[in-house]
Amino acid sequence: MADRIVLQGVSAQGHHGVLDVEKRDGQTFLVDVTMWCDLERAGRSDRLAATVNYAEVADAVVARITGPSFDLIERLAEVIADDVLRHDLVDSVEVVVHKPEAPVGQPFTDVQVCVQRVGGAHVAVALGSNLGDRGQTLTAAVRALRDLPGLTVTAVSSLVETDPVGGPEQPPYLNAVALGRTTLAPAELLAALHRIEADHDRTREVRWGARTLDLDLLQYGTPGGALEVLSDDPALLLPHPRAHERAFVLVPWADAEPAAILRVRPGDDGIRPVADILADLDRSGVRPGPEWEQQ
Repeated sequence: MADRIVLQGVSAQGHHGVLDVEKRDGQTFLVDVTMWCDLERAGRSDRLAATVNYAEVADAVVARITGPSFDLIERLAEVIADDVLRHDLVDSVEVVVHKPEAPVGQPFTDVQVCVQRVGGAHVAVALGSNLGDRGQTLTAAVRALRDLPGLTVTAVSSLVETDPVGGPEQPPYLNAVALGRTTLAPAELLAALHRIEADHDRTREVRWGARTLDLDLLQYGTPGGALEVLSDDPALLLPHPRAHERAFVLVPWADAEPAAILRVRPGDDGIRPVADILADLDRSGVRPGPEWEQQ
């Protein structure tokens, strides 16, 4: 793909660095973003909706620079790349973070970190466990997701403990939501999730019964975006038909992605912010869970 949009020299004051003085006083960071996209439709139609709004990208970059502190500019570059790849039109991205005032201790003109990342459909996966060592099981499941070829995990929520909903009497759950982007087809991703469940002795004899591990594909692609997949196939329901009814799903999802959106019915007017949906739900059965073990 030869088409690209280049945004150079986005500058702001940030507080990223390992040293206390860097976190206290801050310094100037500059960021270059190169986005590879198919721009033919934009070129032929002259419509902003057919391309990437680079003003929005610049705003997102500044928000990351001025936002919460990271020790490493490698991490800053990574989260900026993730933000840019939320635009479905972006096939891949290169992010260069410049730290010209870095405390190197020797004469220099610039320090740069450059990362290149490939895009894909954005996905949300719900995790749950209420048998055995729940925390250990979910930690292992997140590791398995991170190791899955074709899936890049970009965020994982905090753990919540939840009362069971439906089904027979059973112990409370630990739940979480993992976000990522994938080059796998929906059916391939779902099959991989089922394999991870099977590796943790998941059985399906009782509907909504206790389980060692539950991995649900909540949605595939950004709602309303070019890569969104909708399916009413009983073997692959997308988006998940009950996600919008479940506080134990939406609470950790909003934690992992405060700006998340979810399609709750057909049509553009059926796409709602997860935070708004959650505001209408009873969250009394959802409470903070333990800290994650090392993922």
